[in-house]
Amino acid sequence: MFMTRRRGYRIFGRQRRHYKSVLDDPSANYSSQELLTYDSENEDDAQDPVAAATHLPKQRNCCGVLVQTPNTSRFKSTVQSRILQRFPFLIEMFYWVINYAFYRMTSITSQRIFAKTGIWNVAQAHGIAVLETEQEGLLSFLFPVQERTVQYWFMHGHQDALTVLNKAYALIHIPGTVGFIAWYYYIAPSHPTFAIARRTMTLTNFLAFITFVFYPCMPPRLLPAEYGFLDTVRHDDAQSVWMSGKYVNSLAAMPSMHFGYAFCIGCTLIYHSGVFRRTLERGEFRKSTFWKVFYLLIGVGYPAMILTTIVATANHYYLDACVATLYVLLSFVCNKIFYVFLPLEDWFLWLVRAEKPIPSTGERFRECSGRI
Repeated sequence: MFMTRRRGYRIFGRQRRHYKSVLDDPSANYSSQELLTYDSENEDDAQDPVAAATHLPKQRNCCGVLVQTPNTSRFKSTVQSRILQRFPFLIEMFYWVINYAFYRMTSITSQRIFAKTGIWNVAQAHGIAVLETEQEGLLSFLFPVQERTVQYWFMHGHQDALTVLNKAYALIHIPGTVGFIAWYYYIAPSHPTFAIARRTMTLTNFLAFITFVFYPCMPPRLLPAEYGFLDTVRHDDAQSVWMSGKYVNSLAAMPSMHFGYAFCIGCTLIYHSGVFRRTLERGEFRKSTFWKVFYLLIGVGYPAMILTTIVATANHYYLDACVATLYVLLSFVCNKIFYVFLPLEDWFLWLVRAEKPIPSTGERFRECSGRI
């Protein structure tokens, strides 16, 4: 919130300067259709100044149907609107609270669905089925090294490295992902670019949540002892608030959101490096060779490290990572599906009497003249 705050904007008192949006430019002669496209693509409330001044209803395109929603520009002077304008990242925090609420419901819903047969027995059967598919299925050639072989290698002669991986698994996943969202909101060259990454991760979440509900899967570390896995996370006392307690779904191994997040973050960092791009975005500066290589190495190394971690600690199967990868790719292709919720967002903001803030994404990046 502090790093992405809008400088020069006061919550109380008169403003030092008026913040001008793209549409305030006299040369910006947008038609009504262009305005609709701009609103949808940018998820912003920038609109025709005349429409905003007269509080005309917003026009949203929802699945090909033109929907009119309330114009919240009349609430731009309320305290809640001013707070959001000062700290626009609060909107992103609100989105992720909703994500977590849905995640919490996966465990409760799944337990009710499988109440008669017993969710533990169902999850164990699914875990064994995944293991057998890897070892005996048609795609077994893709997994020449079994998960327990990887864990065995770390446990015999490389226990210090295994301890590091255990700590990483327990402590990096949630803080690291949230940290990435905050960092990319700050550093992305534009809000639409950031929104693509955020929508992709969000849709991946919901695809995974559906799977958690209808296909509870026990991680290798919780399988019976005869399968040869050891719960190294508890063994090394690497538990954290992100892995224990009633708010964690311990039977949600399929897919691996640890790897799903890491893969999405890695792809974003590779894109951000600019190595495989011939053109830059508007307002983006060309990076030095050092930063290009740096982002590229992190983009490749972070998913590779997480994949090694989830297998060595017996928290996930290879197939968990494969399904997570497919979910991320599918979510990237279909990420604009979230546009259907824009009318709902308009109505929610109307109810709380607040105007959606103009994102501050990319402002600091442009101010530092491409040093990063």
